[in-house]
Amino acid sequence: MLYPDITPFAEGLLEAGDGQRIFWMQSGNPAGIPVLILHGGPGSGSSAGTRRYFDPQHYRIIQFDQRGCGNSLPHASEPDVDLLTNTTWHSIADIEQLRIMLGIERWTVFGNSWGCTLALIYAETHPDRVSSLLLVGITMTRRTEIDWLYYGLRRFFPQEWARYRAAVPPGGREDDLVGAYYHLLCNPDPTIHVKAAVDWHEWEAASILVDPRATLSARWSDPRYVTARARIITHYFHHLAWLDESQILRDISRIVGIPCTMVQGRFDLEAPLVTAWELSQAMPEAELIIVPNAAHSADLAEMSAAIVRAADAMRTRISR
Repeated sequence: MLYPDITPFAEGLLEAGDGQRIFWMQSGNPAGIPVLILHGGPGSGSSAGTRRYFDPQHYRIIQFDQRGCGNSLPHASEPDVDLLTNTTWHSIADIEQLRIMLGIERWTVFGNSWGCTLALIYAETHPDRVSSLLLVGITMTRRTEIDWLYYGLRRFFPQEWARYRAAVPPGGREDDLVGAYYHLLCNPDPTIHVKAAVDWHEWEAASILVDPRATLSARWSDPRYVTARARIITHYFHHLAWLDESQILRDISRIVGIPCTMVQGRFDLEAPLVTAWELSQAMPEAELIIVPNAAHSADLAEMSAAIVRAADAMRTRISR
């Protein structure tokens, strides 16, 4: 069962440089175990529901909106906003700035979907600042995973993929639909970039709604939200998240001593189980929890319950 919804006790904007202002929040117990929540997308922004995985009596819950999304500024929904300083490595630097500003020595890092990739890269870059890792819907954002999302999945959704492909104008490269959408999303004409954002999200919805219990966030009906999210996702994936294909596994020795729990739905089409399995084989001390009959959505009962149990167990482990 999820913990009750709570209101943040502090929030603000971090002046991160490059003209970026990063919105952050703190909830729960100010003297509790610090846990940093890294949202997915990239570009999805923070949600109130995510902090309900953590016991507010024992955890100091920290959230922030990554560059260009949520309440961070400037917002990527504006086509004239330059994303040049919005990369994985800028986000790593933002996390460290936030940690130092909040006076935290070490923290548990929670990541869901894209947030897993960011959590793993952060931990490998700053292993002495991570007390434990809790990862859900495991990704490493390799080219193979990106290709699966925007090409491989068409085997399951041929009609939806045909519509997604048809939205790219004639002459657009079929072997680089991510790049083609990115250029559409950067077009200053709202009739072009908003349509591209909606088309992009319709394709994503196909795999999310494969579970009949799943629902789409109400934010998906907001043109500002979907435009920013689609722009950031295509920007990151077009550039392969500025990571080498094997980077996380190559550098895994840096974090093998950090307690790590992974929660993965067996029928996750967006982040197939094989990625979590490969990571668990490289981190033999990590715990991989496979949730039967669950897909990518962490909001459904089975996944939520598994995440809460993992967070409770992690808290007990750290407190010893």
